[in-house]
Amino acid sequence: MKIIELCAIDQTMKIFLSSLNQGLVDQGFDLICTCSKGPYTEELIRKGFNVINIPIERNIKLYSSIRSVFRLYKLFKSERPDILHVHTPIASVLGRIAAKFAKVPIIIYTAHGFYFHDNMAPIKYKLFLNIEKYMAKYFTDYIFTQSEEDRLTAIKNGFIDGRKIECIGNGIDVFGKFNPENIDHESIRSLYEKFNLTKENIIITFIGRLVKEKGIMELLEAFCSIDNENIKLLVVGDIDQGCRDEKTKNLIASKYKDNQNIIFTGFREDINNLLYITDIFCLPSYREGMPRTIIEAMSMECAVVATNIRGCREEITDGETGFLVKLQSVYHIQNKLEILIQNKDLLNNMKVEGRKKAEKHYDEKQIVDKQINIINRLYEGYKNKETI
Repeated sequence: MKIIELCAIDQTMKIFLSSLNQGLVDQGFDLICTCSKGPYTEELIRKGFNVINIPIERNIKLYSSIRSVFRLYKLFKSERPDILHVHTPIASVLGRIAAKFAKVPIIIYTAHGFYFHDNMAPIKYKLFLNIEKYMAKYFTDYIFTQSEEDRLTAIKNGFIDGRKIECIGNGIDVFGKFNPENIDHESIRSLYEKFNLTKENIIITFIGRLVKEKGIMELLEAFCSIDNENIKLLVVGDIDQGCRDEKTKNLIASKYKDNQNIIFTGFREDINNLLYITDIFCLPSYREGMPRTIIEAMSMECAVVATNIRGCREEITDGETGFLVKLQSVYHIQNKLEILIQNKDLLNNMKVEGRKKAEKHYDEKQIVDKQINIINRLYEGYKNKETI
């Protein structure tokens, strides 16, 4: 069986799809990874993946979008895949259009979080919901959602037959890389030295793109309102390929670069180590699908403070593994952080409960196996000329 995994940028292919891709290869699939060329392409090739780069913008530009559809169409006609599996908003639209014209037999779409969300203006919400509905109805054979909330939304709005919509969840390497028992303590000592930290510090960590919709500005303001010199904030991340929000990054640099208690690390590969030294993970995002960083944080025994939005509220048990806070509320972020800082018993209990929940619900092997089983079933149905 030949399958093409398609997303916009190679960073997504490396970070979010690597386990699925490896699972497909291990199962004997003829896999092609298609995305824009970027800093991770050569690494993917070195790992043995067949990568075909096609430029795909992360925002809508008519000319470049038409060109991408044409290039994808040519690729599909040449490679003749049995299945196209698409990810990320723009790539999923362009890829499905090209695949339909190229007569790819099976088209699967993973919604890592529908672009429309409750906090949008009603007109904008309806526009993007209808785009998703149209693409599902006419260009999609099967939908994976990562959150149960998205699955129910798709069924409620009649995207496609509800039997063709499956919530697969999200997962990480809970018992390997993101297991506190497997940490290299020499690496941990190096982190403390590099960032001038001590074990007496209470460490709050943010991981994500430095863009407004991740809530980074509210977190920084809340942190600076906490009167405690023993608290440190690690800001892990930058802006990635094709990012549309340089303004926020520049504002952060101008306002907070001189604060000695805020440490900007840039992109890091050792997320497990950073979370190992973290006490509280904070993600005050405006919209999410099923955020992996929260799962990683719980797995590494961090209490979590995040906004009460889709995905986050599925992952966090409020008051038990962390706290859910109001959207764009500096006050509520500060309040919950201070409660955890001042109550070590509560903090430690949330760390333990978060790890238990990660072990029970978020093992990536189960998520990958679930997808591959469905893909195999769809392919067998296609071979036997059954309805998908």
